[in-house]
Amino acid sequence: MRILITNDDGILAPGIAALYEAVAPFGHVDVVAPETTQSAMAHAITVRSPMAVRRVHVNNRFHGWSVDGRPADCVKLAMVELLEERPDFVLSGINAGANTGINVLYSGTVAGAIEGAFFGVPAIAFSLQLSDELDFGAAGRIAGSVFNQIATHRIRPGTCFNINIPALDAGPPLGVRCCAQATVPMREHYRHEKDTDGSAIYWLDGTFPNPADCPGSDHATMHDRYVTVTPLLFDLTDHPLLGELNKWDWPSDL
Repeated sequence: MRILITNDDGILAPGIAALYEAVAPFGHVDVVAPETTQSAMAHAITVRSPMAVRRVHVNNRFHGWSVDGRPADCVKLAMVELLEERPDFVLSGINAGANTGINVLYSGTVAGAIEGAFFGVPAIAFSLQLSDELDFGAAGRIAGSVFNQIATHRIRPGTCFNINIPALDAGPPLGVRCCAQATVPMREHYRHEKDTDGSAIYWLDGTFPNPADCPGSDHATMHDRYVTVTPLLFDLTDHPLLGELNKWDWPSDL
């Protein structure tokens, strides 16, 4: 089995090292990841400037490609240029912080996995809920176990899974639950400040939704201390509405 790993926390982040250690026993692993943190970059790609790529040795554990770009760039570059063979799986993470609900759309971690799915390769994004002590070693073992379960099944090409691991401060998760993505938005606001020259500065801030507002979702289930598994689609078409729109009397004399 051949596995490609990326992330959005940077190639030197502890989460990517933990994921590498967890899945290395399953086969050949290539690592292509951003040089620097790319959190909340969503599915941005670099199109108007070149990207520097360096081969680096990470923490005396593995070699990988460090890319001056976004997570989606890393996977695209790996697929088109860097890898000798196409991988059987693309893995992204382990992210420092959950990617549940609406955050799936902002997440560079999830974008890295979805880019793999674009290429028809099964992909998985792994994230660990923030807490006082981020135990990436334990999170890696959980990720490895979940990956093994997924890999033993015949997965449709282009399938993408979003996996969230609950905070481990209180002990191991209670189990694994498959659930839908929450659609309740965050409670956001901006902090308004003045720059030294008097111009306005705005800092985005906010809180996650109350789990009680989205029962049974990935967000609520993770807060109940379960590992959540959510299959994602990158087809954003509202198919039921599309069917209704086709019944409208659209103007023909444009």
